[in-house]
Amino acid sequence: MKRTAFSLFAGFLFVPSAFAIDAEDILTTYSDIALAGYEDSLTTAKVLDEAIEALVSAPSQETLEAARTAWIAARVPYQQTEAYRFGNAIVDEWEGRVNAWPLDEGLIDYVDASYGIESDANAFYTVNVIANAQVSVGGETVDASTITPEVIQSLQELGGIEANVATGYHAIEFLLWGQDLNGSKAGAGNRPATDFDTANCTGGNCDRRVQYLTAASDLLIADLEEMVANWQAEGAARAALVDGDEAEGLTAILTGLGSLSYGELAGERMKLGLILHDPEEEHDCFADNTHNSHYYDVKGITNVYHGRYERIDGSIVSGPSLADLVRETDSALADETEAKFAATLAAAAALKARAEAGEAYDQMIGEGNDAGNAVVQAVIDGLVDQTRSLERVITALDLAGVTIEGSDSLDNPGAVFE
Repeated sequence: MKRTAFSLFAGFLFVPSAFAIDAEDILTTYSDIALAGYEDSLTTAKVLDEAIEALVSAPSQETLEAARTAWIAARVPYQQTEAYRFGNAIVDEWEGRVNAWPLDEGLIDYVDASYGIESDANAFYTVNVIANAQVSVGGETVDASTITPEVIQSLQELGGIEANVATGYHAIEFLLWGQDLNGSKAGAGNRPATDFDTANCTGGNCDRRVQYLTAASDLLIADLEEMVANWQAEGAARAALVDGDEAEGLTAILTGLGSLSYGELAGERMKLGLILHDPEEEHDCFADNTHNSHYYDVKGITNVYHGRYERIDGSIVSGPSLADLVRETDSALADETEAKFAATLAAAAALKARAEAGEAYDQMIGEGNDAGNAVVQAVIDGLVDQTRSLERVITALDLAGVTIEGSDSLDNPGAVFE
């Protein structure tokens, strides 16, 4: 799906000394929250890894459900870090290794016959590396005789195709749940625990499936450790902001907030699926966890704007924030923006509550489900509305060059069907 982008240029450059709120302190708070969020993501990924070890050591419905529960818990802090994409090149270049989607799952493992056997867009559509010790298509060969973190790294975006997602949360999700074949009806993926049982194997190649799952978990931890290091005191991501130009730092914050709000979340992740009424257009599709994914994205945007994050242990990381700077600059605009953020978070909470009451996100976006569609559209409307206020914030702060990603789903809906 083609994405568009637009830039906002104000008349003057931001002058930090014009405000009592210190921009450097805002950037420090922003970096502190990033560090806390990635540390929490790493902690929960390690809990997930322990649950995966228990599953592959003693496969049962109980250990499988425990691993699934740990995966869902791991998504809570991670999704709140997505507000750090777009404005921070270090994060955006890394993010695809841990959170890329959608994925052509036939690259990894067996799939239902309804999946088909080939794709014009992807020669690796059904190579099934778990079933095949060597992958060779179009002159590219991968030795997968033993599935290691290095092997699955080499499969990521194989052939330059983004849908060849071999690593990260969603590869693990697919292995834990299997395909969701329910369409817009109730039900998530339903992989049996015996798919990991070498003594009573279903699905074939259980030893290699165990190898893949443990390798993917190990790699996720290593990738998160890398990002934690980037936000520590001497880390590259923190230094780029705190030691760099303050106006550029604030521009990075607003670029991230605006792009996630508008092009990425409202457009690509939500409006596209609503236009197509396609149950495949959901972020955590195998687990039916998309309601949480969207809610915590919205929560992460709010965290960054207000300079406040609640950690998984209940402690609070907070400090001078963009919200403080906006209030000092224009109190009426501050009231407006905070109200918009609160309204969007409330709409996302309503979506989350509806899912927890029994109607999954893929059902909500289904054709003919007017009430469910309306709940999703309310979040989209809130995200678009808060982006309009962020545009006004950019102007009020005299920041030049903030680029907010767009989306055909919002800006040119007709192109979705081309």
